[in-house]
Amino acid sequence: MNEQQDPRRRADQADSWTQAMALFREGYELQVQGLWADAMARYRESICLHPTAEAHTFLGWVYSFLKLYDEAIAECQKAIAVDPTFGNPYNDIGAYLIELGRPEEAIAWFERAIQAPRYDARCYPFYNLGRVYEKRGQWVRALHYYRLALRENPGYHLARAALMDLQARLN
Repeated sequence: MNEQQDPRRRADQADSWTQAMALFREGYELQVQGLWADAMARYRESICLHPTAEAHTFLGWVYSFLKLYDEAIAECQKAIAVDPTFGNPYNDIGAYLIELGRPEEAIAWFERAIQAPRYDARCYPFYNLGRVYEKRGQWVRALHYYRLALRENPGYHLARAALMDLQARLN
C-alpha cells in the first residue's frame, strides 16, 4: 500500500501538522511577549514536526531581533525551499541585507517578494525599495516606491513619513 492510500499515515501527518501549527502559534505569542528564546524553541519544535515556510520565516525574524542576520537569512532560505510562493522570506532577506550594509543585493529580494503569489503585505518590499533608492540618491524612483507602498496600505506610517520627508527635501 503506498503512502497516499494509507489512511493511518495520512492521519499521522494531519496530527503532526496540527501539533506543528499549535507550536507555531505558541511561538508567535511568545515572540510578541518578547520571550525570544522560548519563541525560538517553539518554532524549532514546530519545524521538527512539520516544516512550514511560516515557522522558518518567523524563526528568522527572532534571529534578526538578536542581530543574527546570517542565521535569519538562512532560515528564510529554508522557508523559500519549503514554499517558494510565500512572499515574507524574500522581503525579510532583503531587509536583513540592508542591515548588513548590502542594499544592492537586497533589491532582487524585494522584487521577488513583490512578485510572490502568496503575500499579503507588498507594502513592505515597496517601502524597502524606496529606502534603497533613496540612499542611492535616486529620489524620483524612491518616491515612486513609497507611493506604491501607500497604495498597498494607506495606513502605513513609515512609508507616509518617508514620502513626506523626501518630498520636503526636494522642494
